[in-house]
Amino acid sequence: MSNADRHRLIAQAVKESGSATVPELAELTGASDMTIRRDLDTLAAQGALERVRGGARTLLLRGEEPPFALRAHEAAEEKRRIASEVSRLIADGETVLLDSGTTCLEVARLLRGRRITVMPLSLQAIHVLSDASGPTTLMVPGGRPRAAEGALTGPLTLASLAALRFDTAVVGCCGLSAAEGLTAYDLDDAAVKKAIITSARRIIAATDGSKLGHTAHAYVGPSALVHTLVTDATAPADEVAALEALGTVVTTA
Repeated sequence: MSNADRHRLIAQAVKESGSATVPELAELTGASDMTIRRDLDTLAAQGALERVRGGARTLLLRGEEPPFALRAHEAAEEKRRIASEVSRLIADGETVLLDSGTTCLEVARLLRGRRITVMPLSLQAIHVLSDASGPTTLMVPGGRPRAAEGALTGPLTLASLAALRFDTAVVGCCGLSAAEGLTAYDLDDAAVKKAIITSARRIIAATDGSKLGHTAHAYVGPSALVHTLVTDATAPADEVAALEALGTVVTTA
């Protein structure tokens, strides 16, 4: 395989997967680790990818959100563990604001029946919590649901958030990194997340490790706004350390 062919193969693999390690690329191309490291340095200098410790990652932003139905089946067990830890962090008597997304939907299932006041920002979570028995107080915001997502957005949602204050907000992540902050796939979703952060005293970000170190195109705010991050064992150690250095408490479920 020529250098040019190998470079094309490496660049395509990193673009499609988002990131790749040196051993993975060596196995893909049949080249040595040393050759792959030189190739990555060359491609990084050309602006084809970003060199990171142990491999490379794409420079393209993750601007397209996978469908909710597909995400609901991804890392399902990890999301349940994360949700369990988030639920443990929420005390009885709290007022809780619950973002949209698949991980936050798992949190909603665990909060059902708890002695809390909760306002979910998705139709799915509203449905789950509307069946709650016992002392749970459900508050329903206004808004327009995004097609196939159920996430509530728009002026009525923003007005609902502006009118209230919460003890804790549980925020889902499209992307979170120490360098690029908290990001979303959609500008409307980013506006809602900004309003969530303004309306709550404590921000808990709940996400599996695949979202850490990734960046979507709609900026929400710096990662320092997140007081606590609950993630799983797949979270990149270097990104976890960088977030902790900025003051975020990271818990692995």
